[in-house]
Amino acid sequence: MGREGQTKVAVSSGEATGHVAKSPEMTGVEVVDGQPPDETDHANYFCAYAYMYHQMDMLEDSHRTGSYFNAVMENPGCFKDKVVLDVGAGTCILSIMAARAGAKQVFAVEATDMAKQARRLVEANGLGGIIRVLQGTMETVELPCKVDVIISEWMGNFLLRESMLDSVIVARDKHLKPGGALFPSHATLYLAPLGKVKALSDKWATWESEAQHWANFVGDMRNTYETDFSCLRDEFMQEQQKYHLFTGAFATLTPKSLAGAGRPLLVLDLIHTSLDELQNPTEPLTCSMRIARDGIVEGFVGYFDAFFRGSPEMSVEQEVALSTAPMVGSSTHWGQQIFGFYPPLHACRGDCLEASMYIRRQERNPRLLRLEAKFTLYGQQADGPRVAKEERAGDYFID
Repeated sequence: MGREGQTKVAVSSGEATGHVAKSPEMTGVEVVDGQPPDETDHANYFCAYAYMYHQMDMLEDSHRTGSYFNAVMENPGCFKDKVVLDVGAGTCILSIMAARAGAKQVFAVEATDMAKQARRLVEANGLGGIIRVLQGTMETVELPCKVDVIISEWMGNFLLRESMLDSVIVARDKHLKPGGALFPSHATLYLAPLGKVKALSDKWATWESEAQHWANFVGDMRNTYETDFSCLRDEFMQEQQKYHLFTGAFATLTPKSLAGAGRPLLVLDLIHTSLDELQNPTEPLTCSMRIARDGIVEGFVGYFDAFFRGSPEMSVEQEVALSTAPMVGSSTHWGQQIFGFYPPLHACRGDCLEASMYIRRQERNPRLLRLEAKFTLYGQQADGPRVAKEERAGDYFID
């Protein structure tokens, strides 16, 4: 593992351990791998990121990778001679950017076996003397020094799916120097009302067809196996309703799908965001969306922007924004998450759709989300107060 007389940091067990890297920040100190994720979390989340095809899907998203490239390369003052921590490094593309922007040391932490391929990539690109790839979860890796910058691509669908922001906050609290910066530094989750969207009407049609599907199934079981399944109809219809009507769907929308402009639901300044407010929200998030045209509102859409602004002590020269909003042309690999109102709302131009929402984690898998939501459509009266026209309330799921 190392030479006699050297101090070892974070000696740990697990298949991911064994790699030792020397850090120029602390002469004579070894930096070793952390612990792998537990088996359940690996199966539910981490395992996909160990495959090159999945990494390629993200790398080929030019909006994503290009925004990080611009944020780093257009702000060399934030990286030159700095120590950088890359959380969830994957192939180490962000670490490579930081090194080429002048970082003197980059710690790249990757929980999966992609770390092995990342080491090869780093060496092949001549950056082995700057980038140290550590395999293990961020929560179990120990570093020999504080860092100036934390860079990470932690965003999931609806911004918070996958709960990777937790690991970034742990890294911030444990390893970031006072006055240090996070890349990205801010993020905003938006909601927007949807007009007619074929995917939402298709979900309703599929849900309705499940009643006949069940009837056919019960008949086949009775006729073929002389077993009556009819007592289980309610359970089947409930699970199908949850899946088809109340689980979000991936979409790549254009602005014409919107019935009004998106409005901020959640605004994060990552230097101040706490684990508790993410894991145990006590107050609902709210936003108010103005309806832009007469017609039905079939549902709502969630998307996010991430911003690279540095910190007050380490401000950027050029602010960069990464947007996943509905757009014309190629979209990001995140797309947007769409949800239906069943039945749709009937709105008029100038109406206001108000949302109140708790973003919670699903109990069986905290990487996934449950949205406790209430939407109220208000109409304006020419000579009086606004009137609540319709309301939709319930839980939506992001699997």
